[in-house]
Amino acid sequence: MLELRSAAAKGIRRLSGFAALQNLVRAIEADRYLTNSDCFRQRAAALDRLDAFHLDSEASYGGARADHVALHERARELQAELEAANSRLYESIRDSIRSGAGRDALLRCTAEVVDKGMKQTNAPEDGDSYDCLDELLSGVFRFVVPDKPKIDLPSEMVAYQPTPARHIFEMIRRAKFTPKDVFVDLGSGLGHVPLLIAICTSARAIGIDLEPAYVECARHSAEELRLHSATFLTHDARDADLSSGTVFYLYTPFRGAILRTVLDRLRAEADTRAIRVCSFGPCTTIVMAEAWLTLDPNDSGRISVFRSR
Repeated sequence: MLELRSAAAKGIRRLSGFAALQNLVRAIEADRYLTNSDCFRQRAAALDRLDAFHLDSEASYGGARADHVALHERARELQAELEAANSRLYESIRDSIRSGAGRDALLRCTAEVVDKGMKQTNAPEDGDSYDCLDELLSGVFRFVVPDKPKIDLPSEMVAYQPTPARHIFEMIRRAKFTPKDVFVDLGSGLGHVPLLIAICTSARAIGIDLEPAYVECARHSAEELRLHSATFLTHDARDADLSSGTVFYLYTPFRGAILRTVLDRLRAEADTRAIRVCSFGPCTTIVMAEAWLTLDPNDSGRISVFRSR
């Protein structure tokens, strides 16, 4: 049985863990540039590898041997140094956003992540998994996540899950926002997508969510970053004012009759002006069946971009 391993086997496992951590510590110490601002991807990868050793757990010491304890402490010091470098980067980007130069600061960093190897991570380009870009945004936006939602969602509304950052940047590239656009995120949660739209484009961004705690969090982030072109409203998408929107986004925030009602409302808006509908997740299959929409011929199979006929 697994729980009856011999002491020798346990000792081998500890030695193997010690050797692996030792090699990792040496590799991090040998990289003189790892704390540079333009090494975020490599730093995130190193932190992920350190996290795998559960350095905050006493069990990670591997026994009371002095060399094990010393190695563990050095690993924790390196972890703190790398996290401090990330914090400096996040605050630098936040300062740039406040001064109106956030787009360039953020895109420089994301280009570094993508160009130098994000595609080699285990996260697929399509799909809903997360990668180091999401860690970057989390550090920059510094969300104060509510402990508990204030309302119980109706059965056809889907619990909040943030859109993976790589898909948001893909949508920004493909939707080709102009100063005349008003982006509306239906089910905006903590506000990741509208905040990014406000930072990286000339469009106005509106986030609509039924959960007041999420809206409060998103407003706080927008105020801290001085993003006056991003607003957040507590509304049910079935009766919210959609009359100003030109680009609408749904990350499957609801299904069934609620989704049907919202799509019918969007169709009515399309009768008055040209609009685009961007979707991600299971709702895309439903949106694709709408006769009043046509799929962008440049669709990449990730976030889908539709245009009204």
